[in-house]
Amino acid sequence: MARRKSGSSIVFRLGLQRFWERLRSFVALDIVLCALVLAGGAFYIEERAADMLGAALADNWSGRTELAGWRLETRGSLPRGRLLHEEARGLWPDETAEAWRSVDVNPAAATFEERLTSVAYAISVDTGRTGRERYLTVTAEIGPALWKVWTGLVLVLCWQGLSLLGLCFSAPRKFSRILRPLWELTETTRALSSGEKLTPEELQKLSSALDSITAGHLDARIPTAKLNAELRPLAQAVNQMLARIDEAYRSQMRFVSDASHELRTPIAVIQGYADLLSRWGTEDPETMRESIAAIRSEAAAMKEMVEQLLFLARGDNESMHIELETVSLAAIASEVQREHELIDKTHLFSADLQGDGIVYADAGLMKQLLRVLVDNSVKYTPAGGRIALALRQDGDIVRLSVQDEGNGIAPDELPRVFDRFYRADRSRARDTGGSGLGLAIAKWIVEKHSGWFEVQSSPGIGSRFTVCLPRAAEEQA
Repeated sequence: MARRKSGSSIVFRLGLQRFWERLRSFVALDIVLCALVLAGGAFYIEERAADMLGAALADNWSGRTELAGWRLETRGSLPRGRLLHEEARGLWPDETAEAWRSVDVNPAAATFEERLTSVAYAISVDTGRTGRERYLTVTAEIGPALWKVWTGLVLVLCWQGLSLLGLCFSAPRKFSRILRPLWELTETTRALSSGEKLTPEELQKLSSALDSITAGHLDARIPTAKLNAELRPLAQAVNQMLARIDEAYRSQMRFVSDASHELRTPIAVIQGYADLLSRWGTEDPETMRESIAAIRSEAAAMKEMVEQLLFLARGDNESMHIELETVSLAAIASEVQREHELIDKTHLFSADLQGDGIVYADAGLMKQLLRVLVDNSVKYTPAGGRIALALRQDGDIVRLSVQDEGNGIAPDELPRVFDRFYRADRSRARDTGGSGLGLAIAKWIVEKHSGWFEVQSSPGIGSRFTVCLPRAAEEQA
């Protein structure tokens, strides 16, 4: 399958970009190296000349001396050269700060090597004396050192040139290898869309890749071991996305399965009593009353469950309307307490509300949240037991808790109490009438208000569910 010409254009542009980046880095490196060598050499020469001039001036020396490429002599005429700018004099030693400096080259040298090796650097100072001893000059033969530096620079430039030449050949192959999967994907898509025939091997490869990731096998992943470093992050990101989709799919399947199981029982009860009515209900008033009461009870339970399922579905789809306003949790807790005291005469209700508990929330959802917690406590607390509501303000956090005197929850079951359709005491499910969705709804409401739950429970003693919400900004001020 032939590659598109645009692929070569991409490789050329990427290779050209890499070439200019490498060239700029080499130029910058050469400039820095040359600057360091020149600065270091100049500093060394200035320090050495300053020592020689200082010693000569102190001994009132005159004459001419040569030693290992250095020459010290006195002159009567003003030397050639230039003075440093006043602002630059503070960078050099005091002995040479006001000296004349010059660079001399042998005019008789014919070749570049001869001219470079003949370079001499002279520093002259005024001694204040008269005659032939007025000016003291230090001359450094820096030509041999410059030739070594030039040789090293040529070697570095040769190495950099070979590196750039190698890059011209290696970059296209490297980028072609990196982009090959994208080209193959593009060409395959183009072939499929244009109706071109693929080879049996290509069809088998494409079929295997597509068949390995289906709704039933979302656990399939793209192998990353043989991918290059550029494409490995992309494959890992795709694998992470597949993992999230897999988890969401499995959660949805569990949700559908649990919902079907929960609805099957009331439907079976209603169907059973309907058959009973069709056979003997019209002749037996007691059977009729029992059947009607059971059907109404199961229908009410189904209605409640369907409403809870719709609530969670709207929450999952982000279609739930939330109207935020400043709300007093103390007022809502008092209202819910009075409601339950009117409809439930078998339990004792108490409230210890300290402060108003002003939060920024949806008042309807806050009331629904508290009703879920209180209803849950009522279902699992024996008759005569106490359900206590408490409100505390801890800095920027408002804590509203509901505590019961029920059977409690085992420690290993605490992490799952907020799962949908999960009931810690499944043997009492039909007695309590719970669907296992109340706490899931409560958790959704709390999380949508940037809060969290704190749960404490002891088997045989009771449970306490505490809602933690941030205080409203007006209340904090």
